[in-house]
Amino acid sequence: MPTTYRPYEPDQLLLLPPSLKEWLPEGHLAWFISDAIDTLDLTRFHARYVGDGRRCQPYDPSMMVKVLVYAYASGVFSSRKIARGLEQDVALRVLGAGNFPSHRTLRAFRRWHLAEFSALLVQVVQLAREAGLVKLGQLGIDGTKVKANASKRKAMSYGRMRERERQLKAEIAALTEAAEDQDATEDKAYGKAHRGDELPQELSRREARLSAIQAAKARLEARQREQDREDGRHVDDEGNTRGPGGGICKRTLGVPEDKMQDNFTDPQSRIMKTANGFDQCYNAQAAVDGDSQLIVATEVTASGTDSPYLVPMVEAAQQNTGLLPAMTLADAGYASEANFAALEALSAPACVAQAREGGKVRAIDPLRHPASARMAERMATPQGQADYRRRKVIPEPVFGWIKQAMGFRQFSVRGLAPVSGEWNLVCLALNLRRLHRLGWTTA
Repeated sequence: MPTTYRPYEPDQLLLLPPSLKEWLPEGHLAWFISDAIDTLDLTRFHARYVGDGRRCQPYDPSMMVKVLVYAYASGVFSSRKIARGLEQDVALRVLGAGNFPSHRTLRAFRRWHLAEFSALLVQVVQLAREAGLVKLGQLGIDGTKVKANASKRKAMSYGRMRERERQLKAEIAALTEAAEDQDATEDKAYGKAHRGDELPQELSRREARLSAIQAAKARLEARQREQDREDGRHVDDEGNTRGPGGGICKRTLGVPEDKMQDNFTDPQSRIMKTANGFDQCYNAQAAVDGDSQLIVATEVTASGTDSPYLVPMVEAAQQNTGLLPAMTLADAGYASEANFAALEALSAPACVAQAREGGKVRAIDPLRHPASARMAERMATPQGQADYRRRKVIPEPVFGWIKQAMGFRQFSVRGLAPVSGEWNLVCLALNLRRLHRLGWTTA
């Protein structure tokens, strides 16, 4: 008996147009994201397009939000790849519903609405709280270094800047003198009517480079002046720089050390230590609910130090959810007397590891650091140790999902404010993936 196959006729025309609902299975992530976005308030996205009706018709913000959120949830972050996916990926075509915005349009929409995506993250957290998924029995706080949209090779140290500035000034002076000599020679040959005022290409390049270096030097000096003032340094009547104790400092106020660096591509990013060595990064913070592993608060900083952000993250989690964490968990990077005292003032119990020296917890003077001593006592109890062991399984898997499952390891935008918005978009996409996995219904 001959073998028969199921019908396969790719050139067969359809009598009736297909329904988009037939293109994806019912439980697909794209349907979940579409339904979830429909329940959210998108008024702030629409506000940009309110006008008198004479403008070119923009794409529906609801469609654009669904496409971008699903793309990020699927590990597609490039605007060009998203635009290509709208033509080739079934799920994106379903969400686009016959719309094919260009990569420039997608990139502009994302850039314009990064603050609005941050507000959507808060809306999703609040909906999950109302559904009983977020309880904040345990709140895990941690940070991860994410590469900036800049190469560390585009950075220069303050000492190198000063050296290169002197070189460029000398080269510009030499080129200017040579140009004047050439003008004099041409005047003799062709007469003074000849223009001869075009800027030599070599001079133009060097002046542009000098301008960029001087701007970077000014940024470093401004940051150093601000840091020195925060540290209590000041200049006395005789022009000496004095520290908070009154002693004379070797370094002049506002003058950075030679090793301090600034990046020409993204000046707000910083060189930070990562698992793969030093790289140009931002420090992305997340506060994660222990039961649901949903991100309930976020922060992005240009500092490699985590300590200043423990209390703000607890307060942000409380503001977003309306709940005070029953127990906050964080590693030794967040340990400080000021943090422990502030948490006690908030009546927010916490288990935070203490700094170690030689594999042992550093000795604490209870008279000078009473809050740190009380934290050490709590951490030494069996309950404190059991609570702290939970820290590794709350925020760290979330960062693993972001970097491994979603593949987000580098920001697409530049500058602290845009980067913060994109981090919130990433966390929004991850939260919706997580809610889909938890079986949350939007009805």
